Amino acid sequence: MPLKFHIVDVFAEKKYAGNQLAVFTEAASLSTEEMQQIAKEMNYSETTFIGSSQERDGGYDVRIFTPAKELPFAGHPTLGTAFILQYAIIQQSVETIVLNLKVGQIPVAMTYRDRSPDILTMKQNPPVFGDVVTAAAIAPVLNLDITDIDSRFPIQEVSTGVPFLIVPLKTLAALKRIKVNVDRLAEVVKSLQAKEVFVFCPETRNPANHFSARMFAPLLGIAEDPATGSANGCFAGYLAQHNYLEFASVDVRVEQGYEIGRPSLLLLKAQKQDDIIEVSVGGNVILVAQGEFV
Repeated sequence: MPLKFHIVDVFAEKKYAGNQLAVFTEAASLSTEEMQQIAKEMNYSETTFIGSSQERDGGYDVRIFTPAKELPFAGHPTLGTAFILQYAIIQQSVETIVLNLKVGQIPVAMTYRDRSPDILTMKQNPPVFGDVVTAAAIAPVLNLDITDIDSRFPIQEVSTGVPFLIVPLKTLAALKRIKVNVDRLAEVVKSLQAKEVFVFCPETRNPANHFSARMFAPLLGIAEDPATGSANGCFAGYLAQHNYLEFASVDVRVEQGYEIGRPSLLLLKAQKQDDIIEVSVGGNVILVAQGEFV
């Protein structure tokens, strides 16, 4: 029986930008091994599989795979899959779609323009803050000078389901110069939960945006990711936790993916109240292709 799939660009302002995602809509008959093989065949950073067109416990069962392994959560697959659920399965305007992921239930809110989904926004789990790394340790990993790193803020592990090492830089020039030394990265992260590195600075190409960012995961088979919703959720929590903007709330636009020819825009919000930080990440999803595996 042919397997139907759709390809979307997530966090994209136009086609052929943002982060690519393949979504399989009729995956109930597939084994875990078959899903992994298909994800490897697609060879995108992630591929998702919708288990059923019917809700279970108020949400849709979805599994996320990289070419190498299954993930409990990932940002652009969450938004992209919610888009396809509305487009191909629900086929009517709804305010919220809930995905049942390995990390738990993740709601995705949807706004519309001309009856088509416009901005999709997911609420992520509250961020958890982990170990801190020194500038002296991380600078050689990125082939940067210690002076490129903003010493006012920590280099720290943060997770909303998937852990990332968040690295603050001073300038866009430094962000552009990064060349990851994989051997040194492996040495630095061997004792950490985070194996992925998210680097940001407060300078942007587009003056309408607030931050530029890059995300590297060579140890997981992703040299650089064009748009990383899970990492940006961690980043939003980081901004709130460390009072980076000197406000109690965060509402910012982040550009990512320019260095690899996939410009992306992510819309971040965070609110800290007592010791709890609420985080959401949003953006556009654009349908690019659809077809069948035979």
